[in-house]
Amino acid sequence: MSGTASSAPDLLYSDIEEELRASVRDLLADRCPPSAVLARCEGPEPYDLALWRTLAVELGTAGLQVPEKLGGAGASLRETAVVLEELGRSAAPVPFLGSAVLATTALLACEAGELLAGLTEGGRVAALAVPFSTPPGGAFPDAVRVGGDGTLSGRVTSVADALPASLLLVPAVGGDGPGLYAVEASALGVGVVRRTSLDLTRQLADVTLQGVPARQLAGPERAAAVLDRALLTGAGLLASEQLGIAEWCLGTTVAYLKERRQFGRALGSFQALKHRLADLWLETVGARAAARGAADALAVDSPDTAVAVSVAQAHCGALAVRAAEECVQLHGGIGMTWEHPAHLYLKRAKADQIALGTPGFHRNALAGLVDLPGPVG
Repeated sequence: MSGTASSAPDLLYSDIEEELRASVRDLLADRCPPSAVLARCEGPEPYDLALWRTLAVELGTAGLQVPEKLGGAGASLRETAVVLEELGRSAAPVPFLGSAVLATTALLACEAGELLAGLTEGGRVAALAVPFSTPPGGAFPDAVRVGGDGTLSGRVTSVADALPASLLLVPAVGGDGPGLYAVEASALGVGVVRRTSLDLTRQLADVTLQGVPARQLAGPERAAAVLDRALLTGAGLLASEQLGIAEWCLGTTVAYLKERRQFGRALGSFQALKHRLADLWLETVGARAAARGAADALAVDSPDTAVAVSVAQAHCGALAVRAAEECVQLHGGIGMTWEHPAHLYLKRAKADQIALGTPGFHRNALAGLVDLPGPVG
Protein backbone atom coordinates (compact mmCIF):
# COMPACT_ATOMS: atom_id res chain seq x y z
CA MET A 1 0.00 0.00 0.00
CA SER A 2 1.05 3.63 -0.31
CA GLY A 3 1.59 6.00 2.56
CA THR A 4 0.55 9.62 2.67
CA ALA A 5 2.46 12.71 3.66
CA SER A 6 0.38 13.07 6.82
CA SER A 7 0.56 9.45 8.02
CA ALA A 8 2.70 8.91 11.12
CA PRO A 9 5.29 6.13 10.96
CA ASP A 10 4.64 3.02 13.01
CA LEU A 11 7.77 2.62 15.13
CA LEU A 12 6.52 -0.24 17.30
CA TYR A 13 7.07 -3.95 16.75
CA SER A 14 4.05 -6.12 16.08
CA ASP A 15 3.50 -9.47 17.79
CA ILE A 16 4.38 -11.22 14.53
CA GLU A 17 7.63 -9.28 14.28
CA GLU A 18 8.54 -10.18 17.85
CA GLU A 19 7.82 -13.85 17.18
CA LEU A 20 10.04 -13.69 14.11
CA ARG A 21 12.76 -12.03 16.16
CA ALA A 22 12.58 -14.76 18.80
CA SER A 23 12.87 -17.50 16.19
CA VAL A 24 15.84 -15.89 14.46
CA ARG A 25 17.57 -15.11 17.76
CA ASP A 26 17.16 -18.67 19.01
CA LEU A 27 18.59 -20.07 15.79
CA LEU A 28 21.55 -17.69 15.83
CA ALA A 29 22.26 -18.38 19.50
CA ASP A 30 22.48 -22.08 18.68
CA ARG A 31 24.24 -21.93 15.31
CA CYS A 32 26.11 -18.64 15.34
CA PRO A 33 27.68 -17.94 18.75
CA PRO A 34 30.72 -15.62 18.77
CA SER A 35 33.09 -18.60 19.01
CA ALA A 36 31.69 -20.05 15.78
CA VAL A 37 31.95 -16.71 13.98
CA LEU A 38 35.56 -16.31 15.09
CA ALA A 39 36.41 -19.83 13.97
CA ARG A 40 34.88 -19.20 10.56
CA CYS A 41 36.87 -15.98 10.18
CA GLU A 42 40.03 -18.03 10.67
CA GLY A 43 39.04 -20.58 8.02
CA PRO A 44 38.94 -20.61 4.22
CA GLU A 45 35.13 -20.27 3.95
CA PRO A 46 34.00 -16.90 5.31
CA TYR A 47 30.28 -17.51 4.74
CA ASP A 48 28.13 -19.98 6.67
CA LEU A 49 25.94 -21.19 3.83
CA ALA A 50 24.44 -23.99 5.92
CA LEU A 51 23.12 -21.37 8.33
CA TRP A 52 21.93 -19.31 5.37
CA ARG A 53 19.91 -22.23 4.02
CA THR A 54 18.37 -22.82 7.43
CA LEU A 55 17.37 -19.17 7.69
CA ALA A 56 15.93 -19.32 4.19
CA VAL A 57 14.17 -22.69 4.30
CA GLU A 58 13.10 -23.23 7.91
CA LEU A 59 12.37 -19.61 8.82
CA GLY A 60 11.59 -18.28 5.34
CA THR A 61 13.66 -15.14 5.84
CA ALA A 62 15.15 -15.03 2.34
CA GLY A 63 11.74 -14.36 0.82
CA LEU A 64 10.12 -12.17 3.44
CA GLN A 65 9.44 -9.29 1.05
CA VAL A 66 8.52 -11.57 -1.86
CA PRO A 67 4.75 -12.00 -2.48
CA GLU A 68 3.29 -15.43 -1.78
CA LYS A 69 2.29 -15.86 -5.42
CA LEU A 70 5.99 -15.72 -6.29
CA GLY A 71 6.96 -18.24 -3.63
CA GLY A 72 7.81 -15.84 -0.83
CA ALA A 73 6.42 -15.18 2.63
CA GLY A 74 4.33 -12.20 1.59
CA ALA A 75 5.54 -10.16 4.56
CA SER A 76 7.11 -6.71 4.35
CA LEU A 77 10.34 -4.83 4.78
CA ARG A 78 9.45 -4.28 8.44
CA GLU A 79 9.94 -7.99 9.07
CA THR A 80 13.08 -7.97 6.93
CA ALA A 81 14.44 -5.19 9.15
CA VAL A 82 13.82 -7.29 12.27
CA VAL A 83 15.90 -10.10 10.79
CA LEU A 84 18.70 -7.65 10.04
CA GLU A 85 18.66 -6.43 13.64
CA GLU A 86 19.27 -9.98 14.83
CA LEU A 87 21.92 -10.65 12.19
CA GLY A 88 23.67 -7.48 13.34
CA ARG A 89 23.52 -8.68 16.95
CA SER A 90 25.29 -11.88 15.90
CA ALA A 91 27.61 -10.46 13.23
CA ALA A 92 26.31 -13.44 11.28
CA PRO A 93 28.38 -14.37 8.19
CA VAL A 94 25.44 -14.87 5.83
CA PRO A 95 24.63 -13.06 2.56
CA PHE A 96 21.27 -11.71 3.72
CA LEU A 97 21.81 -8.04 2.89
CA GLY A 98 23.25 -8.73 -0.54
CA SER A 99 20.80 -11.41 -1.62
CA ALA A 100 17.56 -11.04 0.36
CA VAL A 101 17.61 -7.23 0.34
CA LEU A 102 19.61 -5.65 -2.49
CA ALA A 103 19.25 -8.31 -5.18
CA THR A 104 15.71 -9.34 -4.25
CA THR A 105 14.50 -5.73 -4.26
CA ALA A 106 15.96 -5.25 -7.73
CA LEU A 107 14.38 -8.45 -9.05
CA LEU A 108 10.99 -7.50 -7.63
CA ALA A 109 11.23 -4.08 -9.27
CA CYS A 110 12.09 -5.80 -12.56
CA GLU A 111 9.20 -8.24 -12.12
CA ALA A 112 11.65 -11.10 -12.67
CA GLY A 113 9.64 -13.60 -10.68
CA GLU A 114 11.23 -16.71 -12.16
CA LEU A 115 14.65 -15.67 -10.83
CA LEU A 116 13.29 -15.21 -7.32
CA ALA A 117 12.33 -18.85 -6.77
CA GLY A 118 15.84 -20.10 -6.13
CA LEU A 119 16.60 -17.18 -3.84
CA THR A 120 13.53 -17.58 -1.63
CA GLU A 121 14.18 -21.32 -1.29
CA GLY A 122 17.77 -20.74 -0.21
CA GLY A 123 19.21 -22.74 -3.08
CA ARG A 124 20.81 -19.71 -4.71
CA VAL A 125 22.47 -16.49 -3.62
CA ALA A 126 22.38 -13.32 -5.69
CA ALA A 127 24.49 -10.18 -5.50
CA LEU A 128 24.01 -6.71 -6.90
CA ALA A 129 27.26 -5.94 -8.71
CA VAL A 130 27.97 -2.41 -7.51
CA PRO A 131 30.65 -1.23 -5.08
CA PHE A 132 29.32 -1.61 -1.55
CA SER A 133 29.97 2.08 -0.95
CA THR A 134 27.52 3.12 -3.69
CA PRO A 135 24.81 5.41 -2.26
CA PRO A 136 21.27 5.77 -3.58
CA GLY A 137 20.51 8.71 -5.80
CA GLY A 138 23.86 8.83 -7.59
CA ALA A 139 24.86 8.51 -11.22
CA PHE A 140 24.26 5.19 -12.94
CA PRO A 141 27.42 3.01 -12.76
CA ASP A 142 29.34 2.74 -16.03
CA ALA A 143 32.11 0.33 -15.05
CA VAL A 144 30.54 -2.39 -17.22
CA ARG A 145 29.76 -1.87 -20.89
CA VAL A 146 27.42 -3.72 -23.23
CA GLY A 147 29.07 -4.85 -26.44
CA GLY A 148 27.52 -4.84 -29.87
CA ASP A 149 26.79 -8.55 -29.48
CA GLY A 150 24.98 -7.99 -26.18
CA THR A 151 27.74 -9.36 -23.97
CA LEU A 152 29.08 -7.58 -20.90
CA SER A 153 32.66 -6.54 -20.20
CA GLY A 154 34.12 -4.58 -17.32
CA ARG A 155 35.20 -4.71 -13.70
CA VAL A 156 33.31 -3.86 -10.53
CA THR A 157 35.26 -3.57 -7.29
CA SER A 158 34.26 -4.22 -3.69
CA VAL A 159 30.96 -6.02 -4.28
CA ALA A 160 29.25 -7.27 -1.12
CA ASP A 161 28.21 -10.94 -0.92
CA ALA A 162 29.51 -11.73 -4.41
CA LEU A 163 31.66 -14.64 -3.23
CA PRO A 164 28.79 -17.05 -2.50
CA ALA A 165 26.56 -15.70 -5.30
CA SER A 166 25.50 -17.87 -8.22
CA LEU A 167 23.54 -15.00 -9.79
CA LEU A 168 24.92 -11.53 -10.43
CA LEU A 169 22.75 -8.51 -11.19
CA VAL A 170 24.96 -6.19 -13.19
CA PRO A 171 24.26 -2.55 -14.07
CA ALA A 172 25.80 -1.85 -17.47
CA VAL A 173 25.73 0.85 -20.13
CA GLY A 174 25.27 0.16 -23.83
CA GLY A 175 24.65 2.11 -26.98
CA ASP A 176 20.99 2.66 -26.09
CA GLY A 177 21.69 3.67 -22.47
CA PRO A 178 21.76 2.00 -19.05
CA GLY A 179 20.39 -1.43 -18.27
CA LEU A 180 20.32 -4.03 -15.53
CA TYR A 181 21.40 -7.53 -16.52
CA ALA A 182 21.34 -11.00 -14.99
CA VAL A 183 24.56 -12.99 -15.27
CA GLU A 184 25.30 -16.52 -14.11
CA ALA A 185 28.38 -16.38 -11.90
CA SER A 186 29.53 -19.69 -13.37
CA ALA A 187 29.47 -18.37 -16.95
CA LEU A 188 32.66 -18.32 -19.00
CA GLY A 189 34.35 -14.96 -18.66
CA VAL A 190 33.15 -14.19 -15.12
CA GLY A 191 35.73 -13.78 -12.39
CA VAL A 192 35.02 -13.18 -8.70
CA VAL A 193 38.13 -12.48 -6.63
CA ARG A 194 38.07 -12.05 -2.88
CA ARG A 195 39.43 -8.78 -1.51
CA THR A 196 41.06 -8.16 1.82
CA SER A 197 38.08 -6.80 3.72
CA LEU A 198 37.96 -4.95 7.02
CA ASP A 199 34.74 -6.74 7.92
CA LEU A 200 35.65 -10.40 8.26
CA THR A 201 32.00 -11.44 8.41
CA ARG A 202 30.90 -9.80 5.15
CA GLN A 203 33.58 -10.24 2.54
CA LEU A 204 33.92 -8.02 -0.51
CA ALA A 205 35.01 -9.20 -3.93
CA ASP A 206 35.99 -7.78 -7.31
CA VAL A 207 33.85 -8.96 -10.21
CA THR A 208 35.28 -9.03 -13.73
CA LEU A 209 33.36 -9.79 -16.91
CA GLN A 210 34.90 -10.46 -20.30
CA GLY A 211 32.41 -10.93 -23.12
CA VAL A 212 29.85 -12.55 -20.82
CA PRO A 213 26.36 -13.37 -22.13
CA ALA A 214 23.63 -11.68 -20.12
CA ARG A 215 19.88 -11.32 -19.92
CA GLN A 216 18.48 -7.81 -19.75
CA LEU A 217 16.09 -7.33 -16.83
CA ALA A 218 15.51 -3.58 -17.18
CA GLY A 219 16.21 -1.28 -20.09
CA PRO A 220 17.08 2.42 -20.29
CA GLU A 221 13.62 3.55 -19.22
CA ARG A 222 13.66 1.60 -15.93
CA ALA A 223 17.19 0.55 -15.02
CA ALA A 224 18.16 3.66 -13.06
CA ALA A 225 14.93 3.61 -11.04
CA VAL A 226 15.31 -0.12 -10.29
CA LEU A 227 18.89 0.31 -9.13
CA ASP A 228 18.05 3.34 -7.01
CA ARG A 229 15.18 1.50 -5.34
CA ALA A 230 17.48 -1.39 -4.45
CA LEU A 231 20.15 0.92 -3.04
CA LEU A 232 17.62 3.00 -1.11
CA THR A 233 16.11 -0.15 0.39
CA GLY A 234 19.54 -1.48 1.25
CA ALA A 235 20.59 1.76 2.93
CA GLY A 236 17.37 1.98 4.90
CA LEU A 237 17.51 -1.59 6.16
CA LEU A 238 21.25 -1.45 6.84
CA ALA A 239 20.31 0.94 9.64
CA SER A 240 18.54 -1.96 11.36
CA GLU A 241 21.69 -4.06 11.17
CA GLN A 242 23.65 -1.15 12.64
CA LEU A 243 21.07 -0.90 15.41
CA GLY A 244 21.57 -4.59 16.19
CA ILE A 245 25.34 -4.07 16.38
CA ALA A 246 24.91 -1.17 18.80
CA GLU A 247 22.47 -3.08 21.00
CA TRP A 248 24.79 -6.08 21.27
CA CYS A 249 27.75 -3.87 22.14
CA LEU A 250 25.78 -1.92 24.73
CA GLY A 251 24.26 -5.00 26.36
CA THR A 252 27.54 -6.88 26.43
CA THR A 253 29.40 -3.92 27.92
CA VAL A 254 26.79 -3.33 30.63
CA ALA A 255 26.88 -7.01 31.60
CA TYR A 256 30.69 -6.98 31.77
CA LEU A 257 30.85 -3.83 33.91
CA LYS A 258 28.39 -5.36 36.37
CA GLU A 259 30.67 -8.36 36.87
CA ARG A 260 34.17 -6.92 36.55
CA ARG A 261 35.54 -5.58 39.84
CA GLN A 262 38.31 -3.08 40.45
CA PHE A 263 39.27 -1.24 43.63
CA GLY A 264 36.89 -3.44 45.60
CA ARG A 265 33.73 -2.60 43.67
CA ALA A 266 32.01 -3.36 40.39
CA LEU A 267 33.25 -1.18 37.53
CA GLY A 268 29.67 -0.40 36.64
CA SER A 269 29.21 1.39 39.94
CA PHE A 270 31.55 4.23 38.95
CA GLN A 271 29.56 7.31 38.04
CA ALA A 272 31.71 8.27 35.05
CA LEU A 273 31.08 4.89 33.43
CA LYS A 274 27.38 5.05 34.29
CA HIS A 275 27.11 8.36 32.47
CA ARG A 276 28.89 7.05 29.39
CA LEU A 277 26.59 4.08 29.14
CA ALA A 278 23.49 6.14 29.87
CA ASP A 279 24.40 8.48 27.02
CA LEU A 280 24.96 5.50 24.74
CA TRP A 281 21.62 4.00 25.73
CA LEU A 282 19.81 7.24 24.91
CA GLU A 283 21.50 7.40 21.51
CA THR A 284 20.52 3.79 20.88
CA VAL A 285 16.88 4.52 21.67
CA GLY A 286 16.93 7.40 19.19
CA ALA A 287 18.62 5.26 16.57
CA ARG A 288 15.99 2.56 17.03
CA ALA A 289 13.29 5.09 16.22
CA ALA A 290 15.21 6.22 13.13
CA ALA A 291 15.80 2.66 11.91
CA ARG A 292 12.18 1.67 12.48
CA GLY A 293 11.05 4.83 10.73
CA ALA A 294 13.08 3.92 7.66
CA ALA A 295 11.82 0.33 7.63
CA ASP A 296 8.22 1.45 7.98
CA ALA A 297 8.57 4.09 5.25
CA LEU A 298 10.02 1.51 2.88
CA ALA A 299 7.31 -1.00 3.76
CA VAL A 300 4.43 1.37 3.01
CA ASP A 301 6.19 3.17 0.14
CA SER A 302 5.89 6.51 1.91
CA PRO A 303 6.53 9.68 -0.10
CA ASP A 304 9.01 10.55 2.67
CA THR A 305 11.03 7.35 2.25
CA ALA A 306 14.20 9.08 1.05
CA VAL A 307 14.07 11.42 4.06
CA ALA A 308 13.52 8.54 6.49
CA VAL A 309 16.40 6.53 5.01
CA SER A 310 18.85 9.44 5.19
CA VAL A 311 17.80 10.21 8.78
CA ALA A 312 18.38 6.57 9.73
CA GLN A 313 21.77 6.33 8.08
CA ALA A 314 22.94 9.67 9.44
CA HIS A 315 22.23 8.39 12.97
CA CYS A 316 22.77 4.64 12.95
CA GLY A 317 26.10 4.45 11.14
CA ALA A 318 27.87 6.66 13.65
CA LEU A 319 26.10 5.09 16.62
CA ALA A 320 27.17 1.55 15.73
CA VAL A 321 30.81 2.64 15.52
CA ARG A 322 30.64 4.52 18.82
CA ALA A 323 28.98 1.60 20.60
CA ALA A 324 31.59 -0.82 19.27
CA GLU A 325 34.44 1.49 20.26
CA GLU A 326 33.02 1.82 23.77
CA CYS A 327 32.65 -1.95 23.95
CA VAL A 328 36.30 -2.48 23.07
CA GLN A 329 37.58 0.21 25.43
CA LEU A 330 35.42 -0.57 28.45
CA HIS A 331 36.32 -4.24 28.28
CA GLY A 332 39.91 -3.21 28.91
CA GLY A 333 42.69 -5.58 27.87
CA ILE A 334 40.38 -8.48 26.98
CA GLY A 335 38.52 -6.22 24.56
CA MET A 336 41.70 -5.84 22.51
CA THR A 337 42.22 -9.57 22.01
CA TRP A 338 41.28 -11.70 19.02
CA GLU A 339 39.48 -14.16 21.29
CA HIS A 340 36.91 -11.59 22.40
CA PRO A 341 34.34 -10.90 19.65
CA ALA A 342 34.25 -7.11 20.20
CA HIS A 343 36.60 -6.54 17.27
CA LEU A 344 34.18 -8.32 14.92
CA TYR A 345 31.49 -5.81 15.77
CA LEU A 346 33.83 -2.84 15.47
CA LYS A 347 34.97 -4.00 12.04
CA ARG A 348 31.40 -4.65 10.90
CA ALA A 349 30.34 -1.22 12.22
CA LYS A 350 33.20 0.59 10.49
CA ALA A 351 32.55 -1.21 7.21
CA ASP A 352 28.82 -0.53 7.43
CA GLN A 353 29.47 3.15 8.12
CA ILE A 354 30.82 3.67 4.59
CA ALA A 355 28.41 1.26 2.91
CA LEU A 356 25.56 2.55 0.72
CA GLY A 357 26.49 6.13 1.54
CA THR A 358 28.40 7.56 4.50
CA PRO A 359 26.65 9.47 7.30
CA GLY A 360 28.04 12.66 5.77
CA PHE A 361 26.56 11.79 2.40
CA HIS A 362 23.17 11.15 3.96
CA ARG A 363 23.28 14.38 5.97
CA ASN A 364 23.92 16.29 2.76
CA ALA A 365 21.18 14.35 0.98
CA LEU A 366 18.79 15.06 3.84
CA ALA A 367 19.56 18.77 3.68
CA GLY A 368 18.71 18.77 -0.01
CA LEU A 369 15.51 16.81 0.52
CA VAL A 370 14.17 19.28 3.09
CA ASP A 371 15.52 22.41 1.38
CA LEU A 372 18.18 23.26 3.93
CA PRO A 373 21.83 24.20 3.32
CA GLY A 374 24.11 21.21 3.62
CA PRO A 375 26.73 20.80 6.36
CA VAL A 376 29.88 22.85 5.91
CA GLY A 377 33.28 21.25 6.34
